[in-house]
Amino acid sequence: MSIIASRLSRIQPSATMAVTGRAQELKAAGVDVIGLGAGEPDFDTPENAKDAAIQAMRDGKTKYTLVPGTMELREAVCAKFKRENNLDYTPAQIQVAAGGKQSIYNAMMATLNEGDEVLIPTPYWVSYPDIVLLAEGTPVFIEASQDTGFKITGEQLEAAITPKTKWLMLNSPSNPSGAAYTKDELKALTDVLLRHEHVYVMTDDIYEHIIYDDFEFSTPAQVEPKLYDRTLTLNGVSKAYAMTGWRIGYAAGPEEIIKAMNKVQSQSTSHATSISQAAAVEALNGPQDFIASNNAVFKERRDLVVKMLNDADGIECLTPEGAFYVYPSCAGMIGKTTPDGKKLESDMDVATYLLEAEGVAVVFGEAFGLSPYFRVSYATATEVLIEACTRIQRACAALS
Repeated sequence: MSIIASRLSRIQPSATMAVTGRAQELKAAGVDVIGLGAGEPDFDTPENAKDAAIQAMRDGKTKYTLVPGTMELREAVCAKFKRENNLDYTPAQIQVAAGGKQSIYNAMMATLNEGDEVLIPTPYWVSYPDIVLLAEGTPVFIEASQDTGFKITGEQLEAAITPKTKWLMLNSPSNPSGAAYTKDELKALTDVLLRHEHVYVMTDDIYEHIIYDDFEFSTPAQVEPKLYDRTLTLNGVSKAYAMTGWRIGYAAGPEEIIKAMNKVQSQSTSHATSISQAAAVEALNGPQDFIASNNAVFKERRDLVVKMLNDADGIECLTPEGAFYVYPSCAGMIGKTTPDGKKLESDMDVATYLLEAEGVAVVFGEAFGLSPYFRVSYATATEVLIEACTRIQRACAALS
């Protein structure tokens, strides 16, 4: 009898965390590696949020909090939803968790029974299907290709729904593609969901504020108020506020689901750290002007990376609407041979080649459920991105 649970055989370690870890290991060993795998901003946490955390410690706010989060933070989350999305929630409809990933885990553990189906558009964030599998659900993939801008259509959604479908997972703007659904595109999906009353929608809006070119963000419960009672909206402070390590995510939705999620959390982490919760209150309630200036930098980097990747032989890269990733096709590299005689047969081969030949760490597309692509994070210094893209161009040119 193995000491390791059989359920772990259903899942794999996070590919994005693995790539980041490998890049750090190589750097520590003295290898000149540029890591483009990290899903976090390179900006620092705003000073007012850090000051709020320090003050919280001095004020003795270092004890246990309520399982769903402090009342102060849940009220700040409610105010955010009203201010930015015109959605009305009460604190009883909010759960604060130790990061957005725990919010997803809590929701799936609280709602899925064995065999329940969860619809997941591809390409997807690497953890979605594995969390579903851990909760004994069945991930069902809907392919959104480069031809559709990495977004699914209402017709595709309609065709994928079965009597066993419990959730549709949406992520807009998307990790890994940066694709974001317009209001009309979301309406096409919500119209389908209105016809299937047994299906709920979980929308991961963590990249809500990182959008470009006058794109207008919308979220499903805002687009279709009739789905309010079937929508779980997830967000957090990690991306827009550069607070990834603080581990604060939050969920808003039907009180019945939030209560069930609280039961799960009460038997795991209990609650998010009290100090991080205090910092998150200030992040949500304090000045927001830095977001626009950060986005201006991200946009410059996006445009630079898209151009330089499109100039590389065998790579085709769309311009994303948001987040800080691009998801270029490497179909033109598949079948070619590296200088040391290895034939590239998959996007994993491409990612390995880029790392070994030029010291550039990217995440292969298979990890996100759609090949042949790879993900590049441009949340790093502009001069580093120029060097990384130059190396990728050189690696592409060396193929035969």
